Amino acid sequence: MSDSIKHECGVAMLRLLKPLKYYQEKYGTFQYGLNKMYLLMEKQHNRGQDGVGLANVKLDVPAGKKYISRKRSIETNPIQDVFKQVNRRFVELEASNPEKLKNLEWLKENLPFTGELFLGHLRYGTFGENTIEQCHPFLRQSNWKTRNLALAGNFNMTNVDELFLQLVDLGQHPKQKADTVTILEKIGHFLDQANDEIYYKYKKKFSKKEITSKIEDELDIQDILTQSAKYWDGGYVMCGLFGHGDAFALRDPNAIRPAYYYKDDEIVVVASERPVIQTSFNVNIEDVKEIKAGHALIIKKDGTVEEKQVREPLERKACSFERIYFSRGNDQGIYNERLELGKRVFPKVLESIDYDVKNTVFSYIPNTAEVSYFGLLKGCNTYLNEIKTKKIQALGENPCHNEIAKIMEISPRAEKIAIKDAKLRTFIASDDSRDTLVAHVYDITYGTVKPTDNLVMIDDSIVRGTTLKQSIIRILDRLNPKKIIIVSSAPQIRYPDCYGIDMAKMGDFIAFNAAVELLKDTKQEHILAEVYNKCKVQANLPKEDMVNYVQDIYKPFTVEEISLKISELVTPKGTKAEVEIIYQSISDLHASCPDHLGDWYFTGNYPTPGGTKVVNKAFMNYMEGKNKRAY
Repeated sequence: MSDSIKHECGVAMLRLLKPLKYYQEKYGTFQYGLNKMYLLMEKQHNRGQDGVGLANVKLDVPAGKKYISRKRSIETNPIQDVFKQVNRRFVELEASNPEKLKNLEWLKENLPFTGELFLGHLRYGTFGENTIEQCHPFLRQSNWKTRNLALAGNFNMTNVDELFLQLVDLGQHPKQKADTVTILEKIGHFLDQANDEIYYKYKKKFSKKEITSKIEDELDIQDILTQSAKYWDGGYVMCGLFGHGDAFALRDPNAIRPAYYYKDDEIVVVASERPVIQTSFNVNIEDVKEIKAGHALIIKKDGTVEEKQVREPLERKACSFERIYFSRGNDQGIYNERLELGKRVFPKVLESIDYDVKNTVFSYIPNTAEVSYFGLLKGCNTYLNEIKTKKIQALGENPCHNEIAKIMEISPRAEKIAIKDAKLRTFIASDDSRDTLVAHVYDITYGTVKPTDNLVMIDDSIVRGTTLKQSIIRILDRLNPKKIIIVSSAPQIRYPDCYGIDMAKMGDFIAFNAAVELLKDTKQEHILAEVYNKCKVQANLPKEDMVNYVQDIYKPFTVEEISLKISELVTPKGTKAEVEIIYQSISDLHASCPDHLGDWYFTGNYPTPGGTKVVNKAFMNYMEGKNKRAY
């Protein structure tokens, strides 16, 4: 993606099912779990570098010994920083008393991060300041182990206000109106309630100390989560560790956000991406399972693992943008889907170049569009193979070698055109200076394009169009092509996301701005006011009764008309080449990613009522000149 946009977050959870001694003997280190967590998090670093957190819970340590540890960082390389902090104590011990590193019982009782449960989080901030206090995992602490909770997740809730008021109605006084705090305290409330119920159940039968063990055995994590998540509206994967040793990973009812797990007799592991588990533990793809929609993977202290329903599963709307851009492309399914996205958009490209493949250069905008580019070339080769077959057939029964060789030489002109060369440095305060730097984010390979050539560049998606206008098209024009065609493997992004991605403002979308300009051009500006009034009228309705009226802004125009206007808007003044923007169709998106039909970015068909509320609020903010997110 050429535009800078922040991802969703990433999670990693690991439960060791054997004593530390087992891993020491089999793998040569008691830090087996810690080392695997480093791999799980490092291989998901694409999902968040605004901050990182790591928590650990120890099983069955004596009273008076610390059993929950946490480290967080917002440094430039936060993963490395966190693990450097964690390992510092081990390094110091090796220098001062190396014999103690062999005493696993002593280590577990005295050094942090020597427990059996790990929870890691990679943060991409979607809102507000980036401070250490905003880094997951969050801790809810108590002197009773069974009331302790470490929580981390990949989520955004659309109804934070509603959830906040529910806490107030319960008698709580939350310190912050944020989804992380409200979720933590909501689970904490029902956790406390479950503790109390079990306590009073056994109050007259056992001592308080004995009751604590009963609580550990009988805590119903499924019930706690069911009560907690009843009114959650959003996309989420929520992971938690309880102080006594239970753990869970919960997924939203529409399966919006991704979650995978693997279990054997040694470990249970959860991660946001499947190949991360495959690589870290050297397991086959069929052994890695997807947590079902509305279900929680619950790991009890005794090591039993069950996937239990927490919310009624709804229509699956797994995020398609996850496949297009967010996840790393080494997942088998994602790789094939990105190839398909490139192949399916090729017919539009062919039409744009007037079927003149001979005088067309194909390339991509680094780096996430690379696989779609291979798909584009596959589509081109399929087309050329048909032409070559017909030409060979036309040669008759005894074609000469040179004639066939000449035909076989026909192939796409594939070149490495764009090079991502520099990053804009945020210490540049002047807008003029900043714009000058942006223009040089990309460089080009000179001498690859002739003045008679079309230049086709595929990108994974186009959100704001800012980098296209300020950098990419300007620098591509230096190659002097007759036409520049920018291809998006995704459809037009028209609507904000509210389930974990930093795409919350209507004015940020080039497709929306194009539609607004078209309304002005066609004397239909009144539609903007009409949509605003409709949104205003329903602003106080329950979110379940709201309608996405913002869709009306796009209805007067075809996809092609909006694409043409986008082409105008992103073309810098003075550009010599003709510029055309081509987008993937919705139908081809669905055909390419058949199991991930979450397309609200492109269609405005939100999977939860909260999404509809957000898009209407986002439009009202735009009309009122409010530069803030809508949830």
